[in-house]
Amino acid sequence: MAISVDLIRKLREKTNAPMMDCKKALIESNGDLKTATEILKKRGQIVALKKAGRSAKEGVVGSYIHSNSKIGVLLEVNCETDFVARNEEFRKFVKDVCMQIAASSPAYVSREEVPKSIAEREKEILKEQVKGKPEKVMEKIVEGKLEKFYSEVCLMDQPFIKDDKIAIKDYLATLIGKIGEKIIVRRFVRFRVGEEME
Repeated sequence: MAISVDLIRKLREKTNAPMMDCKKALIESNGDLKTATEILKKRGQIVALKKAGRSAKEGVVGSYIHSNSKIGVLLEVNCETDFVARNEEFRKFVKDVCMQIAASSPAYVSREEVPKSIAEREKEILKEQVKGKPEKVMEKIVEGKLEKFYSEVCLMDQPFIKDDKIAIKDYLATLIGKIGEKIIVRRFVRFRVGEEME
C-alpha cells in the first residue's frame, strides 16, 4: 500500500515521532491513523508528547542581525537544563529559527496564539472568496486556505527556509527526539528599520 506524504505528516503532527517511524507505522496499519498512533505508542516513539508535562526554565535568548543591518531578531527558546542550553545542536536550532523569523516575518509563534477574532475574520474572507460552490467543496477549500494562512503567519507552521519539506515544528520535534528534553520556542521580536512595532 502506498502511503501519502500528507498522511505521514498528519501522523507526525499528532505524535511528533520521526518521519520514517510514522511511515513504517502507517504501512503496518494499512494507512489507519488511529492504529498507527497505537503502534508508535507501544514502541515508545512519541517522545515530544512525553516531555510536554516537564518544565523548561533554562534556555537562551538568541539574536540575528541581517547582513544589511536593517533586520534584527531576538528569540527566546527554553529547555529543561543548562547543559542542553549549551548544546551545539540546540544553539544551531536557535540560530536557524532566528534566521527563519528574519526571512519569513511570522506574526505568532504558533496557531494557538492567533486571536480567535483574527482566525474567524480570515475564515469569513475565505468563505466569501469561494461563495457559490457546493458546501462540502467550500469547506475543503476554506480549510486548505486556512492552513496556508497559518503557514504564513505562525512560525511553527512555516516551511523551514533551509528545507521546505519540513515545518519548523518538525525541526523542533526532531531536536526534542535527539536531545530528550522538553524544548519550547517561547517568544520572539523582529525589528525592521523604519517599521512600527505592533
